[in-house]
Amino acid sequence: MAQNNIDALKSVLLTELPETRVRESERLAEHTTFKIGGPADIFVEPVNMHELSFVLKSIHDSGIPVTVIGCGSNILVKDGGIRGAVVSLRHMTQIKDCNDGVLCVGSGFTLKEVSEFAWEQGLTGLEFAIGIPGTLGGAVFMNAGAYDGEMSYVVTEVQAVDFQGNIKHYDADQLDFAYRHSIFHDNHEVIGEVLMSLKAGDKTAIKERMDDLTERRESKQPLEFASAGSTFKRPPGYFAGTLIEQTGLKGLSVGDAQISEKHAGFVINTGNASANDVLNLIAEVQRRVYDEHGVHLEPEVRMIGEDE
Repeated sequence: MAQNNIDALKSVLLTELPETRVRESERLAEHTTFKIGGPADIFVEPVNMHELSFVLKSIHDSGIPVTVIGCGSNILVKDGGIRGAVVSLRHMTQIKDCNDGVLCVGSGFTLKEVSEFAWEQGLTGLEFAIGIPGTLGGAVFMNAGAYDGEMSYVVTEVQAVDFQGNIKHYDADQLDFAYRHSIFHDNHEVIGEVLMSLKAGDKTAIKERMDDLTERRESKQPLEFASAGSTFKRPPGYFAGTLIEQTGLKGLSVGDAQISEKHAGFVINTGNASANDVLNLIAEVQRRVYDEHGVHLEPEVRMIGEDE
C-alpha cells in the first residue's frame, strides 16, 4: 500500500478522531484472541455511529481496502499483516438505552459484557450468551447461539453502516435470521448498534444460570490459552475434536501452536506461535485425519492478511 495514500487517509481521519485512535503499523496480535498477527497499515477505532459512518466513508473515498474486526475472535491474521485499513469496533461500547427491558448498546461489547450488564439490570434472556466468544456485532452477524438460546430471540432492531458511510436501520423482521445467518452475510454492512428486548427476572436465578453455563464451558475448553475458538467446522456425521483425538493428535505441536490436550478441536497458542505455525499444524491435522478416517476437516477460523 502506497505510503502517500495512507498519509492522506490519516490526515482526513484525524479531522474527526484523536491520534490515539488512528495508528499506523499496528500489530494485530494485540487485537486478536489468538495473539497472532502482523501489522495493519492503518488501524482505526471509532466509538459511535457518527464516527463509524465517517471512518467508512473516508476509507471508501480514499480507495484503500478495508477490513473490519470486533475483538478478533475466530480469525487468524497472517504474519505479514493486513494491507490497507483495519477498523476495530471493539470501542463501540456506548449504552444508548436501558428502560422497560429494552437494551440498546454498541456492537463492540463482548457477549460476556452484555450478558453481565443485563444481569446487573435484572434482565433475563441473555444468559445463553455468557460463554460465547466475540462481540455483540459478531453474534448478531452469525445469529450466534448456545444452550437453547440465540440472538434472534432477543434482537429487535439493528443500526448498521454500509461501506459508503450510509446509516441503515433494520427491524427484527428485516434481519433474515436463520441458523448462523443474518442479512449482513448478504449486504456486508457493518453492525453498529443493537437493540434487544429482554424481560425482568430474578437476579439470583439469572446469576446461577450464567455461573452454570460458564462452569460447563471452562471445564471443556482450553480458555487458559490464547486461541481463536473452535478451529474446525463440524463435518457431517462427525465431531472434529473426536476425529482429531481418535487420530492420536492431542498435544501435537508446530512451534508454539498446539492441539489442545483439553479439547482436540482447539488449536492453542502456548507462547509465541506464528500464523505459519498454526497453518502448518492445521494442514498436518487435515492430512492425518483424512488418511485415517477419509474425512476432510474444513477450518472454521477465518484466515486473513498476507504471508510475510
